[in-house]
Amino acid sequence: MDLDMTESLAPKSDQLDAVDLLGGPRTFLIESVSKGNAEQPFNFHLADFPRVWRPGKSMRRVIVAAWGGKTSAYVGQRVTLYCDPSVEFGGAAVGGSRISHMSGIDKPLKVPLLIKKGRSAIFTVQPLPDAPTPAPTAPRDWRTEAAALKGNVDGLRALYMDAQAAGAEPDTLAHIKNQAQEQAK
Repeated sequence: MDLDMTESLAPKSDQLDAVDLLGGPRTFLIESVSKGNAEQPFNFHLADFPRVWRPGKSMRRVIVAAWGGKTSAYVGQRVTLYCDPSVEFGGAAVGGSRISHMSGIDKPLKVPLLIKKGRSAIFTVQPLPDAPTPAPTAPRDWRTEAAALKGNVDGLRALYMDAQAAGAEPDTLAHIKNQAQEQAK
């Protein structure tokens, strides 16, 4: 048996941590932004990620330089984050999340950031191309699928459960259920 250990490595934290990005950069869609606390004033809620991202002050400066100061402008934007092991906290390199790419900018964004007290450097963020639009999917034809399962009662029962979970019309559910009952006889 080949078990996957990666799930056991998730930190027991309520936020995205730099270690979540050790496997490489990840692009996230920002779903919403809520108020945090004095130390971490903003919670960025990311699509398809169970914890919030709380960018540090430097990355908040980059975000404001790119998208402005109003958080409503951030919803629907995308960011690519990576782990930068050179990020310091309290004088020690502890690593941190950094932005490499952002949607909503059309050329590289150069932002001066404080590196250490009295020292600054230019931080560059690349534009993130628009996400490809997924091809529209045709709605499932439950009745045709049921007809193809003639003689397969277990398949019809599974199809009924799928159709029910997908919110199929009651008459379609009744049709599939009747077919399964007739074939079970």
